[in-house]
Amino acid sequence: MGHREDLLDGAKACLLEKGWVRTTARDIVAASGANLASIGYHYGSKDALMMAAFVRMTEEWGAEMSRALEAGVPADASRAELLAARLDTLAAGLGSNRQFWELQLEVIGQLGSNPELKKWFAGVFPEGRQGMVSIFEGVDGCTASDEEVRTVGAFYHSLFVGMWVQWAIDAESAPTGAELVEGMRRALAGQLSGTAADGDEGV
Repeated sequence: MGHREDLLDGAKACLLEKGWVRTTARDIVAASGANLASIGYHYGSKDALMMAAFVRMTEEWGAEMSRALEAGVPADASRAELLAARLDTLAAGLGSNRQFWELQLEVIGQLGSNPELKKWFAGVFPEGRQGMVSIFEGVDGCTASDEEVRTVGAFYHSLFVGMWVQWAIDAESAPTGAELVEGMRRALAGQLSGTAADGDEGV
């Protein structure tokens, strides 16, 4: 493995241990066994290296979740049961990757003071929504149309982020997959007010 991958692994380790703000170039060099000059040579800057490491961790999490989601769901599960099971699997993944998701919250908190980071996040939004389609639908997100990514992918992304933030605040009171699916059913049926939406029969 060359210095480029060594630096990436070192940056990943530092981000998980120290977070975005506290990680320095010297920390990454110490963790990777490389040298300061190699950061500029391979990535251009420390921030570019940390972004690359952040992307790699996100990709690794997505691959891990895809494997987990393929297992454990009965073939005859209903659409509602399938969605609830996948939400529960994602929630379990939050707990087993706590450092990574705490890092995500820290990075999001930096967006207001770091225009370059914010621009980068905005640039990967479409890819993130494609990833959500892949995770929830069990298909290659690249096969989804632009409209499906914009609508279904954005919906799943919003659902996941909302679940994640509630879990981060209080994992014990975070909703289960079944509760979220039931909440969607009631919202679409207008059952909070006791009257169904015109022309809707629920889900």
